[in-house]
Amino acid sequence: MEDVLEVYLRPRNHKRPLVCLDEASKQLIAETRKSLPVEPGKPKRVDAEYRRCGTASVFMMTAPLEGKRHVRVRQHRTRIDFAQVVRELCNDLYPEAERIVLVMDNLNTHDTASLYEAFNPCEARRLAKKLEIHYTPKHGSWLNMAETELSILSRQCLNRRIPDQATLKKEVQAWEKERNQECSTINWRFTTEDARVKLNQLYPKF
Repeated sequence: MEDVLEVYLRPRNHKRPLVCLDEASKQLIAETRKSLPVEPGKPKRVDAEYRRCGTASVFMMTAPLEGKRHVRVRQHRTRIDFAQVVRELCNDLYPEAERIVLVMDNLNTHDTASLYEAFNPCEARRLAKKLEIHYTPKHGSWLNMAETELSILSRQCLNRRIPDQATLKKEVQAWEKERNQECSTINWRFTTEDARVKLNQLYPKF
């Protein structure tokens, strides 16, 4: 826990950008009857019936010191999906970075073994060497700022029926563009000193 909190105190470094990564599932739901649009004095009316259309995975990569976030929608959340998101992070989003300081939780796919499953050993090793990974503790995923961004995305964009992956991508891209243009940042205030007082029960006792 203190390791992640100390990472958040580091000054911005273009050669070693801080990126927080998290992922979530989104259930795809289609309407079975056409909704009634907003009218004067009446809100939009949606029928209670719906049709399940599977799920999609939303990968959130947020650079809190830059006020930027990059969201990717994929059909699954396997090791291969994680590895491909990481490769895009390294190759396309931060190609000039010496190392990417990556904060994420301990999900079983969130390790360099996923890179070796997806790519040949040379490529996997190249990507792994570009990452400086810091894990949030078990039951402490709330320390990951990407989880905060996912919560905002859910409230502002995903809290409605979205029928398919193509629509989900379109809506997420629009949200990402608007939020990045605003350079919205997270005012992180929880420090190591706070943790030692408020979460004292989580520290080992000798």
